[in-house]
Amino acid sequence: MEVVSAAHGAFGPLLEKLTTLLIDEYARLKGVRREIRSLRSELSSMHAALKEYTKLEDPNDQVKTWISLVRELAYDIEDALDKFLHQLGNGNGRHHGGFKKFFRKTICHLKTLGSRRGIADQIDGLKDRIKQVKELKDSYTLDGAPSSTIRHGVVDPRLHAIFAEEAHLVGMEGQFHCHAFVSVSQKPNIKKIIKDVISQVPWPDGSAKDTMDWDEKKSIAKLREMLQDKRYLIIIDDVWSRQAWNTIKCAFPENNCSSRIIATTRIVDVAKSCCLNTDDRMYEMEALSDLHSRRLFLKRIFGSGNCCPEVLNKVSDEILKKCGGLPLAIISISSLLANRPAMKDEWEKVKRSIGCALENNQSLDGMSSILSLSYKDLPPNLKTCLLYLSVFPEDYIIERDRLVRRWMAEGFISEEHGQSQQEVAENYFYELVNKSMVQPVDIGYDGKVRACQVHDMMLEIIISKSIEENFITVIRGGQTSLKNHHGFIRRLSVQHIDQDLLSALANEDLSHVRSLTVTSSVCMKHFPSIAEFESLRVLDFEDCQDLQEYDMNNIDKLFQLKYLSFRGTCITKPPSRIVMLHNLETLDLRMTSMQRDLPDGIVLLTKLQYLLTEAQHKVPIGITNMRSLRVTPNFHITKSSLDAVEELGNLTRLNELSLYLSDGYRYKRHEEVLLSALCKLSSCKLRSLYVSRGWGSLNFIDSWSPPSSLQIFHMSSNMHLANIPKWISPGLTSLVNLDINVTELREEGLNTLGLLPSLLDLALCLRSGGRKKLTIIGFPCLKRFNLFSWDGAYVTLTKGSMRNLEEFLLSFDVSVAKAYGFYLGIEHLPSLKLIQVVLRNKGATYSESKAASAAIRKEAGAHPNHPEVCILEEPDEDEDEDDNEKTDNDEEKSSEEGN
Repeated sequence: MEVVSAAHGAFGPLLEKLTTLLIDEYARLKGVRREIRSLRSELSSMHAALKEYTKLEDPNDQVKTWISLVRELAYDIEDALDKFLHQLGNGNGRHHGGFKKFFRKTICHLKTLGSRRGIADQIDGLKDRIKQVKELKDSYTLDGAPSSTIRHGVVDPRLHAIFAEEAHLVGMEGQFHCHAFVSVSQKPNIKKIIKDVISQVPWPDGSAKDTMDWDEKKSIAKLREMLQDKRYLIIIDDVWSRQAWNTIKCAFPENNCSSRIIATTRIVDVAKSCCLNTDDRMYEMEALSDLHSRRLFLKRIFGSGNCCPEVLNKVSDEILKKCGGLPLAIISISSLLANRPAMKDEWEKVKRSIGCALENNQSLDGMSSILSLSYKDLPPNLKTCLLYLSVFPEDYIIERDRLVRRWMAEGFISEEHGQSQQEVAENYFYELVNKSMVQPVDIGYDGKVRACQVHDMMLEIIISKSIEENFITVIRGGQTSLKNHHGFIRRLSVQHIDQDLLSALANEDLSHVRSLTVTSSVCMKHFPSIAEFESLRVLDFEDCQDLQEYDMNNIDKLFQLKYLSFRGTCITKPPSRIVMLHNLETLDLRMTSMQRDLPDGIVLLTKLQYLLTEAQHKVPIGITNMRSLRVTPNFHITKSSLDAVEELGNLTRLNELSLYLSDGYRYKRHEEVLLSALCKLSSCKLRSLYVSRGWGSLNFIDSWSPPSSLQIFHMSSNMHLANIPKWISPGLTSLVNLDINVTELREEGLNTLGLLPSLLDLALCLRSGGRKKLTIIGFPCLKRFNLFSWDGAYVTLTKGSMRNLEEFLLSFDVSVAKAYGFYLGIEHLPSLKLIQVVLRNKGATYSESKAASAAIRKEAGAHPNHPEVCILEEPDEDEDEDDNEKTDNDEEKSSEEGN
């Protein structure tokens, strides 16, 4: 499969489609086969020339003009071809047998004089444009075009360690009660900023509240209340105006607790406005010293700040001199060098290409030059994926899964080396993070980055390059016209739009727009009709709040649409005609006010891969037709027909399956049919299974044989298995996340879990702790262990077990543990960062509970990592008696002090 790219436009898929058209049936159509072959030949020649031109280091204006013309030509030809093929198929868009079967069915239409004349007219018009572009090309030469190809980098295995350390650079957690970091941006949303701070500050009662309905005033008042008696450290990043600062600072009380607020800005006047008190200081950031610059540079390349081959010492000093102590420049260049041989000649080439921008001017322009150099070193596929990020606004958190699915829908991704499109796209995402082209936002327990942001400076660069290549047209604040694009709009991102820009947009030809992204609330009532965007592959309305005003009755006209998102919008039901979008691959209905039932006819979407909702839905009858499904909604099994449940076993491409079952023995037949369906999926690539139930047993699943590809298994906390099921064994080599509930945990069950070779996150919920000691053995990769028991449990660690554990969370049976001195054995956890204990005091006295807490804190205090410790206490039915004991002791102590 050929891909669309920023540099080459639609040439790849266009030539692939023309090749497909040259099938035997066309030999019967006089002249048509010859014309298509001629068209393909001319375009292939142009594509080859385009590849060479786009390799030029610094093409002149004439070459740039030709590149633009030929790229636009390819887009237009593909658009015309797609529309023609759609009309030829009478608009149903359903070609299950591929192009060959399709043309066999429609060959009779092509034999008519009218059809041949229509084809001939279109070909003649395209041939005239091709001839003009070809003549223009003949006046240029390709002297200086490089013959070397761009190498693909390898994902750095040190990625997680590097970014995990960055997360701890503040290093002040022990000195302050709480701390928070928020970014402001040019157009700040004050309410969102304050809520971001609130989300990072611990709540007094330990449980977060729903702040969705809070306005700006209430959010500020609540934050002041939360911080009133705390010593806090707050970092407000990237303040652009005095007005923004004057509003934000109202949320932070002056409480005489030696709290600190650090505000960063690029504007001196704004910095001065932040320093009105005599104790305030304005600090102008200086470049890194030579020593710290070198440490940062070498650590990114070699993993150590003191490791550099002697032969590279001189050239590394010269490169660092050009970086001028700018951290972003240093990280960018070192990331580039990390993927090249550590040879003097290679490093000299990089040094020469940097130029003298930073030697004479350590401004943002110099940094821009450095970032542009890193961009130029990317292979074409990564350049395309990076430029695509310009559809998102400044400071926007971009979820990995959303981005990956959009890349696939745009046609940027093809299968590689036996990897699926999704796997290839995810690798591209990780490569962009690895090369420091984007900033990781959320790193999971498995070390994988789940979301990213684009640095402001990098965003300006990629927007500029996207405009230059007419790859994406961005409408955002401060813009007065749409004249910054040439040719038709290909991809449109609406981040801010006023009435003037709406009028300008209404005058544009929108029939060639391939993706539409609306990321802010705009007056959708006056937005151009959906029918005008007839070439859309991606339609993303995520978080657009005025969507209920928009008429989408003609959404079925978008016959090429592959990605459709209503996530976070206020619509109450999806447009009825979405079931006619036969090429749709992703439908996102999360965080909406949708009705519980899926749209009627949903099973007609045979190419749908990701059906994303949060509500529970009945399994639709005929779901066996949706064999492309990879991710399902939460299916309510016991409300579904048995035939529909049985059909789930035919979805052989499933990666993620979510199920809900009602309580009661009357659903035994549903359980049997569901088990049969799950067993059918054992030979497939199911990765995640989520099962929830109102209450009761899940023992029917004990005889399941899971696929070896299973990575995640989750049960809801209000259902249980009798014990660790037989299907959990060391043979599940891919299982990394297990959330399971059992009636009672036995030693042999715990030992079985300890043998799982890849397990990273384990959550165990016990209905009964057994009132005995359990010894932990194994768990070679585990990073997070969460043991919850209704009546307490007591586990101890052995040397060599859980060596990678970072978070240790458990219920602690005080009465059982006292016989062993309340010993846990956390000294055997060399990677420990957090220990959280809930003391279960059933059968224990108040003094025993206090002794347990003291023993745990002492054990943690002796740990070289000094892990964070959180101990919670749950009173038992003897609480009153213990309180009386405490009161008697206090009175006795007071009496002694009085004497």
